[in-house]
Amino acid sequence: MIRHISIRDFAIIENTSVDFHDGLNMITGETGAGKSIVIEAVSLALGSRADTAFVRSGKDKARIQMVAEHDGEEYIITREISAAGKNTCRINDEIVTLGTLNSLCKKLADIHGQYDHQSLLDPDHHINLVDLYQKDSIGQAKDAVSLLFENYSDLRTKLKDLLVQASKDKREQDFMAFELQELQNAQLRLGEDEELEEEIALLQNSEKIYESLAGAYHMGSDAEGSALSIIKRISDMLADTAGYSQELAELYNRTSEVYYEFEDICSTARDCRDRAVFDPETLDACIGRIEVINKLKNKHGMDIAELLDYQETLTERLSHIENLDSVRDKLERELDACSKALSIACDRLTEARKAAAGELEKLITAELAQLNFNDAQFSIEFKKADHFTAGGNDIVEFLISTNRGEPLKPLSKIASGGEMSRIMLAFKKIIGDYDEIPTMIFDEIDSGISGIAASVVGKKLSEIAENHQIICITHLPQIAAYGQHNYKIEKHSDESMTYTTVTALSEDQKIDEIARLLGGTNITETTLASARELVEASR
Repeated sequence: MIRHISIRDFAIIENTSVDFHDGLNMITGETGAGKSIVIEAVSLALGSRADTAFVRSGKDKARIQMVAEHDGEEYIITREISAAGKNTCRINDEIVTLGTLNSLCKKLADIHGQYDHQSLLDPDHHINLVDLYQKDSIGQAKDAVSLLFENYSDLRTKLKDLLVQASKDKREQDFMAFELQELQNAQLRLGEDEELEEEIALLQNSEKIYESLAGAYHMGSDAEGSALSIIKRISDMLADTAGYSQELAELYNRTSEVYYEFEDICSTARDCRDRAVFDPETLDACIGRIEVINKLKNKHGMDIAELLDYQETLTERLSHIENLDSVRDKLERELDACSKALSIACDRLTEARKAAAGELEKLITAELAQLNFNDAQFSIEFKKADHFTAGGNDIVEFLISTNRGEPLKPLSKIASGGEMSRIMLAFKKIIGDYDEIPTMIFDEIDSGISGIAASVVGKKLSEIAENHQIICITHLPQIAAYGQHNYKIEKHSDESMTYTTVTALSEDQKIDEIARLLGGTNITETTLASARELVEASR
C-alpha cells in the first residue's frame, strides 16, 4: 500500500508531495499538466529504469521518496537520479541494488498504462493469466511438469551428446585401434628408456671400461707390491702397537677397515672387468629397443608414463564405443519413459487449466456484461504444441465476440482501444483478487472510451477498490466522480520556469474539478449541478 510520495526536481515538478489512502484515489488535471509525470515518478520509486532526462532543467539531481506498507511493515523507498547519470536506490535509508528494489516493489504495486493492453493482445501471455487465476491447483500440476521436464531435457542432452561423440568416435575408431595396438605391441615399461640408455653407454664403452678395470684390479690387488698388500703390511705393523694405548688401537682398527673395504673394492673391480665384454648383438638389441621407444615418444609428444596413460585411455574409449549401442538403448528407454510420464503430467496440467479456464470464461463474461458488453461472448481456446516446455505443452488464446451474431475471433482482431480498456479492467477485477498485489495504478484507463462506458469503468474501478488501493489518472468526469480521494494536478509558469503541483481536493473542490472536466473553463450552475449528479450517482 502506497501511503505517501514526495517528488523533487523531477521533470517539471519542482517540489510536491501527495498522501494516498485506501480505496480509490483519482488524479485529474488539464492535458499537459503533468499527470503522467506523477505516474513516472511513482514508477521510478517502484524500480523502473532511471533516465537522466527526468532531472529538472538546471538541477543536479531528481529525488523521489515513497512511503509504503507491506505485510505490516513500513518501507521508505528513495530514488535519486543525478544529471551526470548516477542512480541511487535506498530502502529504509540503506543503499540497495535495483534488483533488490524490484524484488520488493513487485509485491507492492502494479502499474497499468494505456499501452499495457498489449499484454492481452499477446497470446503468449494468455496462459499466464489462466495460471494466475487458480495458481494453487495449477501450480502443483505445473511443478510436476517442470520437474519431469528438467529430467527429460537432461536425458535429451545426454543422448544428443552421446550420438555426437559416437559419430566422432566411429570416424576415429580405426585410428585409435591402430594406435592402441602399436602401444600394446611396444610393451612399454616405466623407466625402461633410462635403463636402456645406461646399458647402451656401457656396451659402447666396454673396451675402455675393461682396460680401466683390469688395470685398477692389477695395481690394487694382483701385482707384486700392490696397494692391497701395502695396506696389509701397514695394518700388521700397527697391530703390534695396538695394545699400548686406546688411540693406537683405534688407528689399527681404522687401518683394518680400510684394508677390508679396499679388498672389497678390488673384488668388485675384478667382477666388473669379467662382465665388461663387448657384445654387439646385445648392443644392437638395446639400440633397436630405444629407437622404438623414442619413435613413440616423438610421435605422441609424451614420455613413457604419459604413453601408458594414453594406452589406458584408448582402451577405455574403444570399450565405450563397443558398448555404445547398449548405452544408447538405455538412454532411449529412459527418455521414452520420461517422455510418457511428462506427457501424462502435461495432460493433467491441461485438465487443471481447462477447469480454471471454464470458470474464468464465466466470470469474464459476467464482468464484460457489467462493463456494457451485453452481448459479448468470451472463450479460452486450447491447442497442443508439438514440443514440451517447463510449463507444459498448451497453447492458450483468448477469443471474443463483442456483438451478437459475430463468431468468436482472437482478441487482437476484434477489440478497439476503448473496448480493450474495459476488457483489461474485467481481467483486473478477476485476477486482482488472486495476485496479492495491494496497489493497482492505472494511467489513463479511460483511453478510447466515453459516455456510458466511462461510468461503467468508474463503477468497476470502485468495485476493485474494495479490496485494493487504486491510484487512477483520468480525464473523464464520469470516472473521476467515483473517486473516494481526489487530487488535482496543475501547471504554473513564471518568467523563467514551469511548476507542477498536486493538491488533495475537498468535497466541494472535487465538484468544481468534475464540473471543469464537464464544461471546460466556463463553469456554470448547470455544469456544477451535473457534477453533483455524477458524484451522487457514483455512491
